[in-house]
Amino acid sequence: MQSLASLLSARVEAAAGIDPEMRPATKPQFGHFQTNVALRLAKPQGRPPREVAADLVERIDLADLCEPLEIAGPGFINLRIKPEVLARAASDLLADPHTGIDQAAQPQRIVLDYSSPNVAKQMHVGHLRTTIIGDCFNRVLTATGNTVIPQNHIGDWGRQFGMLIEQALDEALDLSALDLAGAEALYKRANARLSSDEGFADRARERVVALQAGDEETLAIWRRLIEVSKVGFNEAYDRLGVLLTDADIAGESLYNPMLEAVCDDLESRGIAKMDDGALVVFVDGFDAPAILRNRHGGYGYDVTDVAAQKYRVEQLHADRIIYVTDARQRHHFELVFAVARKAGYVPEGVSTEHVGYGMVLGADGKPFSTREGTAAYLIDLLDAAEEHVTRPVALAAIKYADLSSQLQKDYVFDPVRMTATTGDTGPYLQYAHARANQILRRAEAEGIAWESITVLTEPAEQNLALLLSRFGEVIVGVASDLQPHKLATYLFDLATAMSVFYEQCPVLKSEGEVRASRLALCATTKKVLATGLNLLGIEAPDQM
Repeated sequence: MQSLASLLSARVEAAAGIDPEMRPATKPQFGHFQTNVALRLAKPQGRPPREVAADLVERIDLADLCEPLEIAGPGFINLRIKPEVLARAASDLLADPHTGIDQAAQPQRIVLDYSSPNVAKQMHVGHLRTTIIGDCFNRVLTATGNTVIPQNHIGDWGRQFGMLIEQALDEALDLSALDLAGAEALYKRANARLSSDEGFADRARERVVALQAGDEETLAIWRRLIEVSKVGFNEAYDRLGVLLTDADIAGESLYNPMLEAVCDDLESRGIAKMDDGALVVFVDGFDAPAILRNRHGGYGYDVTDVAAQKYRVEQLHADRIIYVTDARQRHHFELVFAVARKAGYVPEGVSTEHVGYGMVLGADGKPFSTREGTAAYLIDLLDAAEEHVTRPVALAAIKYADLSSQLQKDYVFDPVRMTATTGDTGPYLQYAHARANQILRRAEAEGIAWESITVLTEPAEQNLALLLSRFGEVIVGVASDLQPHKLATYLFDLATAMSVFYEQCPVLKSEGEVRASRLALCATTKKVLATGLNLLGIEAPDQM
């Protein structure tokens, strides 16, 4: 369903010949939308802006949607949507707000890479944002008609497994009783021993060779460490309320068998070359090359991510590949994207995007950490929020704080502020949903029925209906530019407009058609809030 804003914009553009760049009106007396298109056309036409505006007003075909257009100031054109049009647009969302979300004209297969914890390590603060942001993208991109293929690129391969497995064998560790915290403790013991015990270090290196050669005893322990880790990861995912499952895991080990073939292919075609003993790819515009294989014959992240892109195009048939990681990895991904393009593994019709995010900061403005200065566990952050409120409210607080600011910015993890039910917070949105539900429950208890929005005479009613009509365009915008703060801002504006409406327009105390219409407006707002919160990964409780 085309939004009112886009429909108005298209009609004005048809008359003006250029994008009208319509904006919501700043004050009710200016209508609902404004455009400065006449001012932009005046100079090249050599005419006064108000004269251009007058001509446009004569030619713009909006009689079925708007009140007569008005010219204001030096030549702005004000558009005021007819109340009955606003009422229809808002009412269309009452049955199912998803009907207001335009489905992609050409649905894509979108590979979404996010979360990516490491085996034998508990998830820490660094995994909080990638998991929350990726989950939101998963929901929004699916809602707009795309097929989303989540890929949880866990760290399940590499030299660290040599020391982990060797330490487990030396300790005759009962792996059946091991949990993720125990696996991490094992990692720490092995890592400490690695630097102080040369014999152990030698055996750890030999164990890596055995793992790569497929030694069954070594593989059995490796698999057990992965299973233990997956149980721990899933506990965190369940607690966070995200959509990731074991079916989405595609770790480093998946691509390991492909790395030699990728290196051979790129070297045989002259794309990769030997440089100081390493196999590298030089790409124009980058100061340093991508290192496919180091001088010791080891493979690193560069070639693994190139192979992953090749796999995702060839095997998963991706039209769009999105990576959600720390903003500090931007250069790495730009480089491997360029290598994959140069190699022809990612054709021009497939987009590759890195969505970087800032850090989670403590109250001191420094990266959130434990007293010992190490990265705090993800579970610690959840515990900190739940000290103040129930779990659904705590999750709303955390997720909204993460998603409501521009992703590239750092944000301060402040449980007291985040869990407040007033101000720009997740719990405030939950409270707005619960309040709308309370009004509707009272109406039902009194036997009052409603069907659709029919009467919009008050400015607060019109403003709320106008915001409701914009829901679909906001979702489509987030699916395009991957900026979830725009959805968060929209929902906050909607909740605020709902509060103003509630204060200025009596609902249950009104009568007849006005009361039925206002109840329908409350019901629509409740459904849109719930749908929007769900797309952010936030629960919408019926009462608080």
